[in-house]
Amino acid sequence: MLFSTVLFGLMAVVIRLASKTQHPFEIAFFRNLFGLLFTLPLLFKHGPGLLKTSKLPLYLLRCAIGTVGMLAGFWAIVHLPLAQAVAISYSTPLFVTIGAVWVLGETVRARRWAAVLIGFIGVIILLHPDADTFTGASLVALLAAVMSASVAISIKFLTRTESPDAIVVFTTALWVPMSLVPALLFWQTPSGITWLWLLLAGLFGTVAHMCWTRALQLGDASILTPISFMQVLVVGVFGWWLFDESVDRYTLIGALIIFGSNLYLAHREITRAKPAVTDPEIFSDTLQR
Repeated sequence: MLFSTVLFGLMAVVIRLASKTQHPFEIAFFRNLFGLLFTLPLLFKHGPGLLKTSKLPLYLLRCAIGTVGMLAGFWAIVHLPLAQAVAISYSTPLFVTIGAVWVLGETVRARRWAAVLIGFIGVIILLHPDADTFTGASLVALLAAVMSASVAISIKFLTRTESPDAIVVFTTALWVPMSLVPALLFWQTPSGITWLWLLLAGLFGTVAHMCWTRALQLGDASILTPISFMQVLVVGVFGWWLFDESVDRYTLIGALIIFGSNLYLAHREITRAKPAVTDPEIFSDTLQR
């Protein structure tokens, strides 16, 4: 999880570096294109049978939502301080909890609703409610979080019949053409060191996702969640070092509130799951879902 956290942070950094010459939508396309190349070993490992599925419509819906979320997320990384953009993205579990009630019919009791409400107070603080500091880019980052939550809900459906490796390969493959269309509207052929930043974005993003999935298979989400929040620290340091950014009080206070809310939600989820699942392999699969 620590390795995944650092790599996701580095991906945000190289996205910002690439944005000096490329539009965020174009960066998203190349991240998916190079990411697909790095997922090919999964296809070689499992063979063509990995691509057999009866859930193609759900894959298409999941990837369409994911594409919107990715484009919004990349745009926010380029137009917001890195630490603020990443901190807002951690509001995703709050929206997942709401979606789990509406879409999956899960039962959420008073204490979890209280944690969600407290988390949204942190989100409001992160959005910089002061008229002098508020920026529309914060709403774009929030849109990315909502779309990511929708993707998480769709993955819960897919993992009932699909393997994690199949989801990774299908998702990345569909993201390439879906992200190409908006990229063409702002196309400018990369050159020089920009190619390196785009390649690293694909590499960091793909390996980070694989490490994150593996971490959830090996350990409790309540233990891993605090580690994942170190991404805010990683991008904060690089933002200060490379882009002369600073972490203001809104970002710090809002991130800490969201962190506490997510930590409680993760703890409650594990507490709820443990009595019902005793087989270690089944429990690991439940965590991954």
